Amino acid sequence: MLTKRIIPCLDIKDGRTVKGVNFVGLRDAGDPVELAQRYTEEGADELVFLDITATKEKRRTLVHLVKEIAAHINIPFTVGGGIKTVDEIEEILKAGADKVSLNSAIVRDPDLITRASDAFGSQAIVAAVDAKKVGDHWEVFVKGGSEPTGLDAIEWIKKTEQLGAGEILLTSMDRDGTKSGFDNELLKIVNEQVTIPVIASGGAGTIQHCIEAVTKGNADAVLAASIFHFREIEISDLKKEMAENGIEVRILN
Repeated sequence: MLTKRIIPCLDIKDGRTVKGVNFVGLRDAGDPVELAQRYTEEGADELVFLDITATKEKRRTLVHLVKEIAAHINIPFTVGGGIKTVDEIEEILKAGADKVSLNSAIVRDPDLITRASDAFGSQAIVAAVDAKKVGDHWEVFVKGGSEPTGLDAIEWIKKTEQLGAGEILLTSMDRDGTKSGFDNELLKIVNEQVTIPVIASGGAGTIQHCIEAVTKGNADAVLAASIFHFREIEISDLKKEMAENGIEVRILN
């Protein structure tokens, strides 16, 4: 059994870490460099940095901040937000990221996934999908969750794997920031349709929620923000309980 990963997420706006509910009502959660350093020391397996307003504001990701964070951590680092071209992906990877997260850009230009995975390897390309329940199915939203696309989330996720994505970052917009638990129904369906790793995002509120994302939703990794930022749950405690529930995790000595 592959080790399950715990991934804190830094949602960045105006150079600060923020957190909202259902993608709105953002509040400050601290300095991203300090948080990144803290999470490395606390045993996080990876770190995700999302410049959440870059696409909406039609600008590029804050490369200087990516460089600064990369200099302070020694765990895999995924960066997303406003990345639209192979050249921009290369710039982010050279700044210190190990992977890039692509969302709005690949909906607009799906072949970007193939061009990017051909250039840098599929392991460096994460397809980020913001999914919201609409009627009896889940729909893909872009531009920081502000714009519906009409795309069926399950079909779109299958397509991203076919085009060369190496991982899926799946955020339930309905659960985001609610601390009501992950959308395990959606996670389970997606995991039955793809072979690449799926990161669960949106809804973490308790240790049990994280355990269920793995045991019920079959997630390969659990991503969370506010529970870690505000120290509601310590990463070491989460991993200890996951291990006690038979889930393989990396424990710091």
